[in-house]
Amino acid sequence: MKVFRSTRLLLLAFLLSLVPASSFAGVFINITVAPPVLPVYEQPLCPTGGYIWTPGYWAYDNPDVGYYWVPGAWVPAPQPGFLWTPPYWGWENGIYLFHGGYWGPHIGYYGGVNYGFGYMGWGFAGGEWRGGHFFYNTAIVHVGGGFRNVYVNERIVHETTYVNVNHVSYAGGAGGLRYAPRAEERVAMNEHHVAPTSMQQQHISAAAHDPQQRFNANHGRPTTVAAARPMTAPANHGVEGSHAAAAARPEAHSAPQARTEARPANESRPAPAQHAAPVSHPAPQAHTESRPAPQSHAAPQSRPAPQSHAAPKPSGGEKPHGHGR
Repeated sequence: MKVFRSTRLLLLAFLLSLVPASSFAGVFINITVAPPVLPVYEQPLCPTGGYIWTPGYWAYDNPDVGYYWVPGAWVPAPQPGFLWTPPYWGWENGIYLFHGGYWGPHIGYYGGVNYGFGYMGWGFAGGEWRGGHFFYNTAIVHVGGGFRNVYVNERIVHETTYVNVNHVSYAGGAGGLRYAPRAEERVAMNEHHVAPTSMQQQHISAAAHDPQQRFNANHGRPTTVAAARPMTAPANHGVEGSHAAAAARPEAHSAPQARTEARPANESRPAPAQHAAPVSHPAPQAHTESRPAPQSHAAPQSRPAPQSHAAPKPSGGEKPHGHGR
């Protein structure tokens, strides 16, 4: 089994190396069981400038591993001006397709999934680039003391929030979000994209190999919901001063404690009211629909990916624990 898994991972890595950077919004996994609800958690403080928040999400490995939680983390952008579009799951032609995350000059479509901390369903309200430096919107993200590049804009938080009180983590299908991509998201989807950085890939691999991150072991309450430290020291761009956290390393098991209470929308949590059809975990049956979509918007679709095996169905009524919204 170990030999088979190693061969499978090597093959996947080889296939990914052949994919053009511009297509990293593509789909690489498809299964028939809906992903679990998003846990509610606290966002760790950003210790210094130059980092961009990448929200946690449910990934999938194989039938033995099933769904596992990839912790949220502060990550340096691969180059100034680039933003992170989170991955998402979408229902299409009877299966759930995984659309990988990517870096690019604008935020693309991520299914209307409200990951919190600026990724409220569409776009990004957590900050913006100004003259090669990243400025943080402290109305929605948590930063340490001494930050100069900050501002407060609560309006954009509300304008980009797709209310999702049930913390649904996928678009389309039974109980999925229904939010179609906006014109600007469609444009961003066709721009030049950059794949997750090597540090992000290591971060994902570590989560996949940690039994406590697997849904079948944690039942929706991952041991590590968010990395307590940034993945690596930021590049010189966007860093405030010369006090970058050079010694920061990806964190494996010291994320903030999972929390069950929902937070107000202006605190990087999804808004309290819902306008979309919730439902945590549809049964492994083929449903028919497309992407999730925020209550006020509608959802897009992506390209299907290599077929995987069906995963064990997560407990249906599980309430989110630990997700920062």
